[in-house]
Amino acid sequence: MNFIDKAVIEVTSGKGGDGVVAFRREAHVPKGGPSGGDGGRGGSIVFEATNSLSTLLDLRYNKHYAAGGRGGRGNTRFASSKNPAPTICEKGEPGLSYELRVELKLLADVGLVGFPSVGKSTFLSVVSRARPEIADYHFTTIIPNLGVVQVPDGRSFVMADLPGLIEGASQGKGLGHQFLRHIERCRVIVHIVDMAGSEGRDPYEDYCTINKELSEYQYHLLDRPQIVVANKMDLDGAEENLAAFKEKVGEDVKVFPMIAPIHEGIDQALYAIADALDKAPITSLYDEEGEEDSVLYTYEPGDENAFEIANMGNGVWEVTGERVERAVQMASLNTDDGFKNFAIKMRNYGVDEALRAAGCQDGDLVRILDFEFQFMN
Repeated sequence: MNFIDKAVIEVTSGKGGDGVVAFRREAHVPKGGPSGGDGGRGGSIVFEATNSLSTLLDLRYNKHYAAGGRGGRGNTRFASSKNPAPTICEKGEPGLSYELRVELKLLADVGLVGFPSVGKSTFLSVVSRARPEIADYHFTTIIPNLGVVQVPDGRSFVMADLPGLIEGASQGKGLGHQFLRHIERCRVIVHIVDMAGSEGRDPYEDYCTINKELSEYQYHLLDRPQIVVANKMDLDGAEENLAAFKEKVGEDVKVFPMIAPIHEGIDQALYAIADALDKAPITSLYDEEGEEDSVLYTYEPGDENAFEIANMGNGVWEVTGERVERAVQMASLNTDDGFKNFAIKMRNYGVDEALRAAGCQDGDLVRILDFEFQFMN
């Protein structure tokens, strides 16, 4: 299955049904009256968060989602003592369209971090049924891998093997920066260090570099419990490096030596991880101001009453703005009553006065979307 954790989609609320101009025709009712009904409401686009997805593949290839808007009013709604038989109705409200960026964040209890080729994938493969790609070259893991880990005492948790971080990952370098978001909800971080320095790096410098990247990423990742695992203890120089490493990090940091391929030291690390999970609180995401990052998003419209007037030259003027454009789209302009109602709306919105102030003269052409009319003072 392809792992896709980002997608850009377009959502459109559908157009509402048009209102109707109709009059009652009943026997023994001499005058009848307006009876045109309102158009029906269209559907809305509703997003509901779920924890059952492991990829956004469907959103990547199905990018357009359409539903419905408010229905237009029928002529019954325009009846008054001054106009008991109106021939006015409204068209359905046009739908709103938005381009949305959707991101997937994996739900794992434990996240594995460390430089490339320190043994994260090997560790996951020996403690779970996950089968990540393992090879003797950097960045064999290019997508996060999940596995359910069973501790010998019966406890279990979900572990995520994340692509290797490098220096500068929090600023966008390497592959790891693409997947740092997946560690946001992990309650415990397992930091795997190549204690043999088999890649020519110093284990303590690796440890400090990765923690620096975690500290510079949002959501205070370093405040979470961190289990340090010293891997590749079967290689030359590992024992000497471990002694120097422990001296530098101090007694407060407990280090668990491990040789992952032969399962040596695995159980001790798993018990420590499970114990840390038992004490770790449920992770909440906070921004810099300490407010919770909720999964509920609402549309905050701008000033829909605002509009702009542009002089296009040669006596042509263009009016743009959400409210006036919607009025045109919903207006019934094929009857005198409908056009008169539209003209009253423009006057009430202040469009007439603004055109006059901008220098619009009698007979000039005014354009709103694809509708044009002559300005009369």
